[in-house]
Amino acid sequence: LDVLHHSAIRFSTILCPMFLHTNSTSHTWPFSAIAELIDNAYDPDVNAKQFWIDKTQIKKQDCLIFMDNGNGLDYEKMHKMLSFGYSDKRVINGKHPIGLYGNGFKSGSMRLGKDAIVFSKSQDGDTMQVGMLSQSYLAQIKADEIIVPIISFQCVPHSQSLYRCDILHYSIFNTENELLEELKAISSTGSSGTRIIVWNLRRTIARPTEFDFTSFSDDIKIPLDVPLDGLESTSEQYRAIQSELLTKPESYYSLRAYCSILYLKPRMQIIIRGQKVKTELISKSLACIAKDHYKPNFVVSFLTPGPLWMDLVCVRAHVVISSRRHNFCLHLEGN
Repeated sequence: LDVLHHSAIRFSTILCPMFLHTNSTSHTWPFSAIAELIDNAYDPDVNAKQFWIDKTQIKKQDCLIFMDNGNGLDYEKMHKMLSFGYSDKRVINGKHPIGLYGNGFKSGSMRLGKDAIVFSKSQDGDTMQVGMLSQSYLAQIKADEIIVPIISFQCVPHSQSLYRCDILHYSIFNTENELLEELKAISSTGSSGTRIIVWNLRRTIARPTEFDFTSFSDDIKIPLDVPLDGLESTSEQYRAIQSELLTKPESYYSLRAYCSILYLKPRMQIIIRGQKVKTELISKSLACIAKDHYKPNFVVSFLTPGPLWMDLVCVRAHVVISSRRHNFCLHLEGN
């Protein structure tokens, strides 16, 4: 193993470590954070055919694992993914990217847990990267700005040990062999890909994590039977919880159900805890569909000597109302 780069990125714009948590609060629902990580693999620049989601324990820590068999990341792309404000996503072969602002990985991973490590093997098959985005690491070194350690190395016939680095000292992987085992897991799914492990998962007052990993071996669920405010539930509170459970669609609290309707035009297989997700085309499963075409009015700008006609924008909104599954969809579209 030949080390090519070992660095700790400091961003050109100084960001306080607390920004990692603040930025993650844009996700009030944990499944939207997971969707950010799925979208990164779905985008045409990665072009993954399969995406795995699993839960495991590493050194007695509950961890979420996300892995794809896409094009992988070289050092520059790893740098951009772990930094803020970079996005070079573009239309490829008529496929439009979902991500535009280069913030999805940071907001999504930090919403799920305090710490994340990224392993990636690039499409050329020679270079591999390991990067870490960690609130715990920044707190332990008492950093006053966000620092992101990255290792880049190349496979060669001989073996050379990694010298001491922050990733080995502050992550849940403390030896070179442990890092290599995670990179080997990528090779088991294809010649390239990316593997993300999130640990120090978000807790609730009543539970060690906000997810239910035990009730269903092939799913990850958001428990709706947690007592309100983490207190002992009264009969009134229990009835309120059960009433909420009956009115919520399954996709609200079941990751498997949510992933089954995530994309209108799915082109990537999602596997949750070893079981493939059966895709459901939501447009074909609705009992009633209504369409309303919205055309924005011209707006005159008084900031220039003459009238400035704004370009027409395309507005799309999807509203799904469900009692049992998917009963009604309102589609708004402007041209």
